[in-house]
Amino acid sequence: MLTKRVKSRIIGDHKKHDKDTGSAEVQVAVTSRQIDELAAHLKKNPKDNHSRRGLLKMVSKRRKLLGYLKKHELSSYEKLIKKLELKK
Repeated sequence: MLTKRVKSRIIGDHKKHDKDTGSAEVQVAVTSRQIDELAAHLKKNPKDNHSRRGLLKMVSKRRKLLGYLKKHELSSYEKLIKKLELKK
């Protein structure tokens, strides 16, 4: 679970304008951080199948958001992929 401070820092790094909290770039960045934390949890707790299901749902959500970005805003998609160090 992300703390409020960490989440606001991520939003600040990826926002398009001052009041932006829900753009696809912000959502991908926040979801990516949650995925990283949950993956670390699952390495310590390999039998936690409920969390594994949540991880798979988050990965699917991120993939859908990245597909939207790639289709509608290719330049911001490429910047985000490079900044978050994700595979294409």
